[in-house]
Amino acid sequence: MSEITTPPDEVVTNALLRQVDLSAFGASGSLALITLDNGHDHTRPNTFGIQSLNSLNDAITAAESSDAVAIAIIGKPFIFAAGADLSGISYVAKREQSLAFGKLGHDIFKRLGRSKKVTFAFINGLALGGGLEVGLHCNYRTIASTALTALPECFLGIVPGWGGATLLPKLIGPERAVQVIILNALNNNTMMKAKEAQGLGVVDAVFEPADFLEKSIAFAARIISGSAKIERKDYSTDPNWDKALDTGKAAIAKKFGGADIEAPRRALELISAARSNTLDQGFDAEDEILANLVMGNPLRASLYAFNLIQKKRKKVEGAPKAALARKVTKAGVVGAGLMASQLALLIIRNLKVPVVMTDLDQERVDKGVAWVRNEITKLVEKKRLNPEAATRLSSLISGSVSQSAFAGCDFIIEAVFEELSIKQKLFKDLEAIISPECVLATNTSSLSVEKMGEGLKNPERVVGFHFFNPVAIMPLLEVARTSKTDDATTATAISVGKELKKIMIICKDAPGFVVNRLLTRFMGEVTDAVDEGTPTDVADNALRPLGFPMSPFELFGLVGPGVALHVSKTLNANLGPRYRISPTVSRMVEKGVKTFYIKDENGAFVVNPEAIALIEKGDKPSTAEQVRTRALSALAEEARMMLDEGVVATASEIDLCMLLGAGWPMHLGGILPYLDREGISEAVCGQRFHPPQVASLPA
Repeated sequence: MSEITTPPDEVVTNALLRQVDLSAFGASGSLALITLDNGHDHTRPNTFGIQSLNSLNDAITAAESSDAVAIAIIGKPFIFAAGADLSGISYVAKREQSLAFGKLGHDIFKRLGRSKKVTFAFINGLALGGGLEVGLHCNYRTIASTALTALPECFLGIVPGWGGATLLPKLIGPERAVQVIILNALNNNTMMKAKEAQGLGVVDAVFEPADFLEKSIAFAARIISGSAKIERKDYSTDPNWDKALDTGKAAIAKKFGGADIEAPRRALELISAARSNTLDQGFDAEDEILANLVMGNPLRASLYAFNLIQKKRKKVEGAPKAALARKVTKAGVVGAGLMASQLALLIIRNLKVPVVMTDLDQERVDKGVAWVRNEITKLVEKKRLNPEAATRLSSLISGSVSQSAFAGCDFIIEAVFEELSIKQKLFKDLEAIISPECVLATNTSSLSVEKMGEGLKNPERVVGFHFFNPVAIMPLLEVARTSKTDDATTATAISVGKELKKIMIICKDAPGFVVNRLLTRFMGEVTDAVDEGTPTDVADNALRPLGFPMSPFELFGLVGPGVALHVSKTLNANLGPRYRISPTVSRMVEKGVKTFYIKDENGAFVVNPEAIALIEKGDKPSTAEQVRTRALSALAEEARMMLDEGVVATASEIDLCMLLGAGWPMHLGGILPYLDREGISEAVCGQRFHPPQVASLPA
C-alpha cells in the first residue's frame, strides 16, 4: 500500500513460524505455531507497525500453505502483544495514510478468522489493543493466569480499530463489550485479569504459566479432534443492547463532565452497529472512524500526555545522582489524622520499614495506628495481601505522644495543621532528637518550605514532599527544593518517592508549588465571576465543553471552602492581588457552609440555598464564554510566570502535574497544548508553550 509511510524507527516484531506435532496431544497432523518476538525483553513489548504486520502476514501465508491442520499465535515470554505501534502516528500527515494503516491491520488479522484451518490465540502475557484484537480474530483463545489484557483505546483517544469494536460485542454481548471497551478504558485503563477475561467470555481457557504452551496445545488438540466444543451465543437479538449503550453513555458523561468527547462516543457507535453489521461493514466503519481520529488534535494531545507520563515514570527531571540517596531504615509521620495515617500506610506497604506516628494526645495516636492496621486487614479480606505479610506490616506501625520516638529515624514527614509557626517549632524540636542526616519533609500545600527551615542547624535536610488526596491513588508527588536543600536530601526524597511508586516533579519552593497555584488561580476566576454577578450555573458550567472530570464548584466542594480560603490567602499574600480573596467563600467559611451543591430527597445534586444566600451580589455578570476565556487566559498567564520564575524547568512538567495531580483529561494534553492550539497562549503570553506539531497535528 503506497499510501503508508513506514516510520524510520519502527521496532519490528517478527512472526516466527514452526510446526508442532499434535500426535502427542491426541490429535492428528501438526499445528503451525507463530511466535511474535521483537528481539527485546519484556520491558519493550511486541507492537504492530507496518513491517511487523507484514511479517505476520508472511507467517500466516506460510502457515496456510503448509500441511498443518491449525494455526496458533503466541508471544515472547511475558508479552503477547501491546497493540499498534503508536509512535508512528506522529509521521501520519494525511488521512489516507491512517486509513491505509487501519485497513492493512484488518486485512491481515481477518485472515486468521477466515482461514480454512482452525485458528487459536495463546495469550501468554500482556495483550493490549491490537494485541487482544489479533486474538479476537482467531476462532479460540487461551490465556496464562498471570496475563493482563485490555482494550485501552478510548483512554488514549482512539477506538478499537482492528476488529475489537465489532468482534467483541458479537462474541460476549453488548453489556460486557461496553464494560471492556468503555468502562474499563475510562477507568484509568483498567485491565482484565485472566479469570475475569474468561468470566466475560473474552477467552475460552486459563492455564498456569509454567506449562501454558503445553496446556494450550492440548486444548487446541481437543478442539481439533472434536473431543471438546465451545458454544458461541448469537447476541444480535439480545434485549440488553439499549441498556448497555445507555450505561456507556452515562459513563462517558460522568468521566468528561457531560462534554462531547469524540473517541468514546464513536466507540459506542461501533458497539451499537455491531448488533446488525456484518464483520466487513464493522471493519470498514472502524477504519473510517480511526482515520478521522488520527487526524484530530485530541489524539495527538492524548499520545503526548501518555508518552509524557511513561517518560516521567522512569526519569525525574533534574534529579541528583541516585547514588547520593541515603538508606531509610525507619520513618516518622508527625500527625495521626487521616492524611498522616494515609502517609504512614503508604510508607509501611512500600518501604516495609518501622513507622512511628505522633500526635497531641494518646487518643489521636491510637486512632491513627488503629486506622493503619484496619486498612491492612482490609487488604487481606480483599485477597491483596496474605495474612502472614499483613501481620508483619501491622507490627511495623507504632504511635507515641512523645517526639523522642523519632530517634533513629532517617526520614520524617509532617502532616500537621497548615500554620507556619507550628511547623517551624516542630522542626526545631525534632532537630534536638534526630541525626543531622535525617530528612525533614513537609506535606504542606502552600506554605514556604524554606521558612520552615529557618533557624535550624541543618536547613539543608528540609524538603517539600507534597502528596495529593487520596494518597494511595493519586500518582503525583511534588518534591520542592529550597535554596538550601542539598543534593543528598533531594536524592533521598526521590528514592523514597520511587519506592512509594509515585511519579515526581522537582519544583522550586514557590507558593502553591504547581498544582495548587494553577488550580487556585483557575478556580479564583470562576468564583470572582460569581461575585461579580454571574449566575452560579453559568459560571460553573462554562468549562464543561473541555471535558474536565468535575466542574469548579464540584471540585470546591471536594476541597472544602476552608482549605480553598486558606490557600487563596497564602497565595494572595505571596503572589499579589491576582489571587483575590472571595467574599462569598469567606462568608461560607464563617457560616460553616461546606458546598455549593447538596443532595435532594431523591439523591440528585441541587444548588445549596444556604450557599446561594451568601453570594456577593455583583452587577457585572459574564457569559459562559467570557468565564471560560477568562479562566483559561489566567491559566496561560500563570503558567508562563511559573516557567519564567523557574518553578519547574519545562512546560511538559506543568502538563504532567495537571494530568496526575488535578486529573485533567488526556485529550487536553494536560492543559498547555490545548491553550496553544486555541490561540490562548499567544494571545495572553505572546508565545506558545510547545512548538507546533508537539501534541498537535503537523502544520
